[in-house]
Amino acid sequence: MRFSGKTAVITGGGTGIGAAVARRIKSEGGNVALVGRRKEPLQAVAEEIGAAIFQADAADTPSMKAAVAGIAERFGGVDILIANAGGHGVGPTISMSDETWDLSVRLNLNTAFVSARECLPQLIERKGNIVVLASIAGLFAGPDAAGYVTMKHACIGLAKSLARDYGRKGVRTNTVCPGWVTTAMADEQMEMLVEKHGLKSIEEAYALVTKDVPLGRPATAEDVSNAVCFLASNEASMINGAVLTVDGGAGTVDLPTLAFVE
Repeated sequence: MRFSGKTAVITGGGTGIGAAVARRIKSEGGNVALVGRRKEPLQAVAEEIGAAIFQADAADTPSMKAAVAGIAERFGGVDILIANAGGHGVGPTISMSDETWDLSVRLNLNTAFVSARECLPQLIERKGNIVVLASIAGLFAGPDAAGYVTMKHACIGLAKSLARDYGRKGVRTNTVCPGWVTTAMADEQMEMLVEKHGLKSIEEAYALVTKDVPLGRPATAEDVSNAVCFLASNEASMINGAVLTVDGGAGTVDLPTLAFVE
């Protein structure tokens, strides 16, 4: 019951990693406030675990401000922010439109910034913490994903700034960088590989993208939630400004040596 008496705000909490974190925190005694733009997935998770939903756009200041005020009124305050909302931003720089770039900024970076800013007064008061969901795309560059790669790098910078600026006020901020995770969003990308390579299933596509990962498989949403919930708990009370990869060892691979692998 690591989260007994604590209230966690989870942006993008209706699907994938956000939903898995919500289940874990709720199962360990926490109050869970799910924030997202689409009501239906939020409602499905809320009904499953007994969470509260606050339909809001985490990148929109008035929307997020109202959601945080509602959460504080219902639960008494905010102890944990899981800045999980994110989105795509794919395409090469040379052909990326201003609209696609701006959307990538909004979905990946602005959601983290605005939600953190609006939660900070209560997090300072209650000595809470923030976990920002970035990606190993925030550490390395994937092909034709300029918007996503840039914004995930920026999310790590934001988290480090928060860790530095508010650590003395009792607020810890850390970042989790997953590799491939078997979520609905990743499934869409696997479908593209199925079509491109004539594969039989998305399982074969996941096997293809993880063939050089030392653990040889993608993460599950639960794998990532384990790391997120550790950082959000008092067990990580001396961890601030850390970047934790949940990638099966992908980031340890020396790419120029792959030619020597049988």
